[in-house]
Amino acid sequence: MAAGALDGLRQDLFRNAFAYRPLERMRTDGPLLRQLPERMRERAAWTPHALVGAAALLTAFVGLVSADSFALRFAVDFILIVLLPVISVLMTLVRPVGAFWISMALTPFSAVASGGYWPWAPSTFLSHLMVLVVVAARTRPRTAAWMWGLTVVFGTALENFGGWHPSSTTSTFAVASAFALLVVAVVQIRRDAQREVTVQRTVTAVERDRRTLLEERTTIARELHDVVAHHMSVVAIQAEAAPYRVENPPPELEQAFVTIRENAVAALTELRRVLGVVRAEDYQAPDAPQPTLAQLDGLLANVREAGLETEKTVTGAVRELPQGVELSAYRIIQEALSNTLRHAPGATAKVEIGYVLGGLGLRVVNGPPTGPVKPSPGAGHGITGMRERVAMLNGDMTAAATEEGGYEIAAFIPVQLICDTGEPNGTHTTHESHKAQAELGEKA
Repeated sequence: MAAGALDGLRQDLFRNAFAYRPLERMRTDGPLLRQLPERMRERAAWTPHALVGAAALLTAFVGLVSADSFALRFAVDFILIVLLPVISVLMTLVRPVGAFWISMALTPFSAVASGGYWPWAPSTFLSHLMVLVVVAARTRPRTAAWMWGLTVVFGTALENFGGWHPSSTTSTFAVASAFALLVVAVVQIRRDAQREVTVQRTVTAVERDRRTLLEERTTIARELHDVVAHHMSVVAIQAEAAPYRVENPPPELEQAFVTIRENAVAALTELRRVLGVVRAEDYQAPDAPQPTLAQLDGLLANVREAGLETEKTVTGAVRELPQGVELSAYRIIQEALSNTLRHAPGATAKVEIGYVLGGLGLRVVNGPPTGPVKPSPGAGHGITGMRERVAMLNGDMTAAATEEGGYEIAAFIPVQLICDTGEPNGTHTTHESHKAQAELGEKA
């Protein structure tokens, strides 16, 4: 333990004691300066330097007032009583540990020059106290403890060396410096604790965002699993029943249907093995049919009951779309309206759905809020989930504020066309995407 203590002493006060370590400005985005007007923050960032300068001026004033007027007639006495104590205080701005050693070495000479007090004259009493406080604030509590201990030992040794003096200042300085350093240590510990809490909050926020994104992807994967599993099951059942619908089917046809069924069952098994893990955490949740755009009126009725005036507009020939497209469109509209309820209280919303040959266009726009907006720690997660859904279907999506102070979400989900040959045709997707978004935008 003693070896560790000595190593700490060497590291804190002896190793690179006169290294250049300039005092940095305060951060303009810190908790203190954020409370000031923006035009004052740049100047207020130099507050620590101004305080050190004020301490140096106070030291010079105390030295001039307390010293014997006869002593100040000599240049060497003026240097020892006034100038060097001021320099030691200012030195804490660039070489804090070196300032401590210079202040210590100056103590007996200044006391001899001023007379009356031993071992700390009034000017060195104040200057060394200021040096201890500034260095302690710039380093760590362990360094402050070492400085205080060395100061007390040094002052006690000087008293014993010089004999008893009626104006001894060692005990007074020990008490005053201990109190000052204790205050600095408490402030430092509190500041470090606040910094640690801030770091933990940042880490927690990042983890929360990551977890929310993973949960959204899990939800999408779960819904995708349900949709694909349903279609694969239908393929397997139809392949098994198809031979019985034909009288005396040829063996080649029967074998083809058997192969189709076997491949469908194998694909379904692999699908459940790979994607079925998403059900592990909520395996007790009851299965429910996934919503489609046919249930959109019920969703709009719910948000109207919650206080959101909503208008729906449908253009184009309404038709049944693939289940994955309908489900994603429903979820996007649902999340957009939920965001409006959270972030734009009192606003109105418009839901526009456009059926075009190449796919489905969606647009949800709300006006500016008319009531107070409560802070939401999960801001942005819903937008991320919507982008995930649109990207999964190779679609396009934009989300941005409107000029009126509201918010607009526009998306296009492509749907492949089936040509006469039975092959999917996606050549109209890009053109129809721009067409659908343009048509929806004209209605804004």
